[in-house]
Amino acid sequence: MSRLPIALSCGEPAGVGPEIAVKAWEALGARLPFFYIGDPAHLPVGAIYKVITDPAEAMYVSAVALPVLSLPFPAPAVPGIPAAANAAAVIEAIARGVELVMEGRAGALTTAPIHKKALKDGAGFAFPGHTEYLAHLAGVDRVVMMLAAPALRVVPVTIHIALKDVPGALTEALLEETIRITHAGLVRDFGIEAPRLAVAGLNPHAGEGGAMGREEIEVIGPVLDRLRDEGMAISGPLSADTMFHAAARARYDVAICMYHDQALIPIKTIDFAGGVNVTLGLPFIRTSPDHGTAFDIAGKGVADATSLIAALEMADEMARARA
Repeated sequence: MSRLPIALSCGEPAGVGPEIAVKAWEALGARLPFFYIGDPAHLPVGAIYKVITDPAEAMYVSAVALPVLSLPFPAPAVPGIPAAANAAAVIEAIARGVELVMEGRAGALTTAPIHKKALKDGAGFAFPGHTEYLAHLAGVDRVVMMLAAPALRVVPVTIHIALKDVPGALTEALLEETIRITHAGLVRDFGIEAPRLAVAGLNPHAGEGGAMGREEIEVIGPVLDRLRDEGMAISGPLSADTMFHAAARARYDVAICMYHDQALIPIKTIDFAGGVNVTLGLPFIRTSPDHGTAFDIAGKGVADATSLIAALEMADEMARARA
């Protein structure tokens, strides 16, 4: 257990965030103290919670109730229907969590899912998502998204862009920066002294010597050669279709992939419920469940808290590694 509690920002209160926060507390209790930043009125009826005024209180309150650092919202939470009036408060909950971890009053930040359109419509949210907003608050130019589960960690070099745009976006500078941030994150936040990185090619069969594309020869290979010369343990560029079976996964600590689905399909196939979204390159630890607001099941009591529990546990492990 970390010496400090984990901060959990509420996310979109019309989604599953409030109910999985309660379920996570029921599962973790005093074993992993965390506190919820949001409006206690948005928690499910019958939820056992206690309002706190200082994050330190969560270390003992967690044994008997979900600690809540109260942030009043202007409107009630109607399951499945985000309220524009609440958008600014959702953003404020994230900023408050960042403030607390930056001040050293929380060990890490875990974020419940937001609904980007609701934030844009209700508060003019100018960021593509959580990650970019967190980087802005931290004053960081470049961060890396990692999806992590016990059996696999993956990092996509390019993320939310059309597949046809990937070759143009995949530059030596972008790839090298992604690898360096990932390597540093594995050392600092996961306690891996000498990380082993496996790097996928962009094309089928990693280009097959140029017969199926030249990105491996002209972009990926030169970067890997430079970093290997510095002493990094890097294999690749590898054919992506042979990287994710059990024997292959045993040979590396993270898979660096060239585009979104190349990274996310394997991890979501191997561990759909247990995947955790980790942001590397921030001056603090941030994790998130690897799912969205799930408006279709919000308020029905059926939401699965497995990914949030995994995100809180990973945040705690990373906080201890960093400490």
